[in-house]
Amino acid sequence: MSEAQRAPLRRASDAVSTFFYRRGRLLLCVLLAPPLLWLGVAFAGALAALVWQSTYTFDDFAMQVKRDLTWANYRALFTGPNLDVVIRTAAMAGAVTIGSALLAFPLAYYIARYTRGATRGLFYLGVMLPMWASYIVKAYAWTMILSKGGIIYWVADHTGLRPVLDWLLTLPYIGGSTLSTSNLGRFLVFTYAWLPFMILPIQAAIERVPPKLLEASADLGARPLQTFRTVLLPLAFPGVVAGSIFTFSLTLGDYIIPQLVGPPGLYIGTMVNLQQGSVGNLPMAAAFTAVPIAIMAVYLFVARRLGAFDAL
Repeated sequence: MSEAQRAPLRRASDAVSTFFYRRGRLLLCVLLAPPLLWLGVAFAGALAALVWQSTYTFDDFAMQVKRDLTWANYRALFTGPNLDVVIRTAAMAGAVTIGSALLAFPLAYYIARYTRGATRGLFYLGVMLPMWASYIVKAYAWTMILSKGGIIYWVADHTGLRPVLDWLLTLPYIGGSTLSTSNLGRFLVFTYAWLPFMILPIQAAIERVPPKLLEASADLGARPLQTFRTVLLPLAFPGVVAGSIFTFSLTLGDYIIPQLVGPPGLYIGTMVNLQQGSVGNLPMAAAFTAVPIAIMAVYLFVARRLGAFDAL
């Protein structure tokens, strides 16, 4: 193409560039329109369809879904076994979140304050390396680790801690016949799976805390525990909340670990899988799916008010 032929195209391009340069908000709208439209259709649209389907009626006799709108599915969530499923899932999600935070904070503090360069890279690699392996493979591996012939029982036998382990397994709501069939074992697997999602936000939040604040607290006579309670924890707490978003939501929706590890008892994820896959009760499955959506909507609102998104 000759220079004369390219001149009109160049002028048109310059005119378009000048037009959008002088109208920054319009340019922003043009750039954001495609992804926002996609999110509106694929995400918000899917959620709206899910909520709408949860109001359909399921004919138990004909095993068919009827488009007769009703709130019976939501009323059924708060009765009998269904309420037990919701409480059981939320309780485990809360326990996993607390356990992950207690384990993650010391490690995150050490990474943020005492590592540099290659050493910090090694710690990052160690934290993220388990995430590179298949989730299902890790879950199946834990069933062997927690079994009576697994390494945990072997260590307990050789360190004299077997009586302590047996005592833990007799506790209500925690124990079971073995670790692999106990809520304690299920808690360990969940915590292992989601721990990296708690470590990284806390580490990022601790890095934002100026070291001079900790030094000033010590200079004013505060003991290490006081400094942690009154200075470090309040400033790093948004990182804890940010990590809890991942650990809590992932536990709420998981359906693989509850099937492989722990005692009998359905979780929200397994109930959705059962209702949709085995029974064919799509309205009830959609109603169960709305529970973690509602819980996380409230959770995210509170997390935003606590400044958790600043630590992501």
